[in-house]
Amino acid sequence: VQLQASGGGLVQAGGSARLSCAASGSGRTFSRYTMGWFRQAPGKEREFVAGRSWPKGETRYASSVKGRFTISNDVSKNTVYLQMNSLKPEDTAVYYCAADARIAIVTTLNYDYWGQGTEVTVSS
Repeated sequence: VQLQASGGGLVQAGGSARLSCAASGSGRTFSRYTMGWFRQAPGKEREFVAGRSWPKGETRYASSVKGRFTISNDVSKNTVYLQMNSLKPEDTAVYYCAADARIAIVTTLNYDYWGQGTEVTVSS
């Protein structure tokens, strides 16, 4: 599975952005994998942001983004999205998408596949 993340950029605080993660190399990625979004701020460790297990129909968010971020997908495009609203300067980070063959949502870093990351900068 190859993952390509995009959609990052410079956003003002309070604004919105949508990240995309296009998957290829597996015909039915979302029905077989759990998809996750992670982020890594400068000088900090990579952390879990959101995850969706389509086989189980479950979604999980980090407490810091719950109510502001939404994970979704477009099956026809084999793409996962992260809609980010009410952005804060502390959301500034490089965002990564990941895929894992386990059906349970994993909040740690041991996913099977990773995208290259897309940078989001939120200005105050």
